[in-house]
Amino acid sequence: MTTSTSRAPRALPLAATLLTATVALYIALVAFGNITDFDSNQQFVRHVLAMDTTFKDDDLMWRAVTSHGLQDAAYVVIIAWETVAALVLIGGTWFWGRREYARARQVSTYGLLMLMVLFGAGFIGVGGEWFAMWQSEDWNGLEAATRVFLLSGVVLLVIQLPGAAPDAS
Repeated sequence: MTTSTSRAPRALPLAATLLTATVALYIALVAFGNITDFDSNQQFVRHVLAMDTTFKDDDLMWRAVTSHGLQDAAYVVIIAWETVAALVLIGGTWFWGRREYARARQVSTYGLLMLMVLFGAGFIGVGGEWFAMWQSEDWNGLEAATRVFLLSGVVLLVIQLPGAAPDAS
């Protein structure tokens, strides 16, 4: 007879594996989309950095980045960051699947933190506040950024739970 406590040690690593894989798939698709349909989100980044759909407050507009070269460089850095995060999370998923739990936890943690920094500090902090993205009705990505930030945080919490990585000390 199996008790619920004897199933828990197997359920948490499975949850960690599937949740890490889910976030890896998501961010891989985001990076792939940004690479194969470069123009769509390039326009998003350009408008946010140019602050051309904000309230145009003179006290804030000095922050605007209007150079297409700098805007495109920022976009390429975002895509590169997303791609590396996807690869790291794919690696984490691989280690979860191989039951190399300590390594899986470590690698997954790095990948999830990469996403939390990009979407939390980058999109919510810098984009939302510094470039006043919250003021734009057309180019406001705060809801999507918050969603990814929270999803990554929940998965990070799950993989850090005692029992998620049974052989990790």
